[in-house]
Amino acid sequence: MENKNKITIIGVPASPYTRKMLSALRYRNIQHSVIWGNAKEILDSMGLETPKPTLLPVVLLHNGSEVKAICDTTPIIRKLEVNNSDRGIIPKNKSLALLNSILEDFGDEWVTKYMFHYRWHFQRDIDNAGNILPLLHSVNLEEKAHKDFKKYITDLQISRLWVVGSNEKTGDIIERSYKRFLALLENHFETTPFLLGNKPLSSDFAFYGQMTQLIGFDPTSREIALELSPRSVAWVDIMEDLSGFNVDSSHLLSIKDLPDTTFSIFEELSHGYVPAMIANSIAFKEGQETWSTKIDDQMWEQKTFPYQAKCLEWIRDEFNELEQDDKTKVFNFLKETGCEKLLIGKE
Repeated sequence: MENKNKITIIGVPASPYTRKMLSALRYRNIQHSVIWGNAKEILDSMGLETPKPTLLPVVLLHNGSEVKAICDTTPIIRKLEVNNSDRGIIPKNKSLALLNSILEDFGDEWVTKYMFHYRWHFQRDIDNAGNILPLLHSVNLEEKAHKDFKKYITDLQISRLWVVGSNEKTGDIIERSYKRFLALLENHFETTPFLLGNKPLSSDFAFYGQMTQLIGFDPTSREIALELSPRSVAWVDIMEDLSGFNVDSSHLLSIKDLPDTTFSIFEELSHGYVPAMIANSIAFKEGQETWSTKIDDQMWEQKTFPYQAKCLEWIRDEFNELEQDDKTKVFNFLKETGCEKLLIGKE
């Protein structure tokens, strides 16, 4: 008998958030199906309303005859957490759950800057992406349509580099951060298979999604990863399908037992992600169209985005809901890494 309570994912393989969601569903052994292609066209063919904004993946939640199309992996992952809890990816330990949320947001909102920059900044990466991305929508595109689509998507995405803040002034900052990130992961994976223990969490899947592109699709960033962090290259392949992962032998670490390598990863957050999120939040509240702040001793200027402001509010709300003892543990850990400003809202 067909299971009516199922999930359909609409996306493309070159979407890091699609890959994040699919890997999480495989690990959790949640029944799902995948449709590769243009989300709006697919939803129109189904007679379904397209979510606004339309972000990949679009997730169709089936409940009997009712189908709802939604976006945004972070709340979707938490919505699904009530099911199949033995393979959950949000820690039951509330203080550890907050650290996981911060790491997940770092993956979604900062590591994506690496991905978008490397894909659309260097010419050979531009050629690679422009050539392959149209074929991921339809592998049997007629030659002229492929050529036209390649030009369209290349021009569009290069023109959108500003979305992640990539430009001639910030390119060096992004590239230095990416190289530090890889070196930190290489050290971390030498002793710990996942970010917060030997069990994957939503933050692991967030990192994985971006790294499928940085390591598996874009040539320049892959070459750098092969040189600086072969463990990360292997980790991405392992994360692809954890449906057979043995949860009986898995465990998470408490905050006091986190290794120095985890501490170092959070220190990296304090260099770019933290000041960027705070500056964006302040600009949004003050109605400013752009924000600027110092990152790696250089000025970074970028358009203000409401969504990143909302992400920071989610983190602060989660912190405020903690019991006092957990608040103290989290705040002290973040203060030692320079990330406590996320919680108190000061640049």
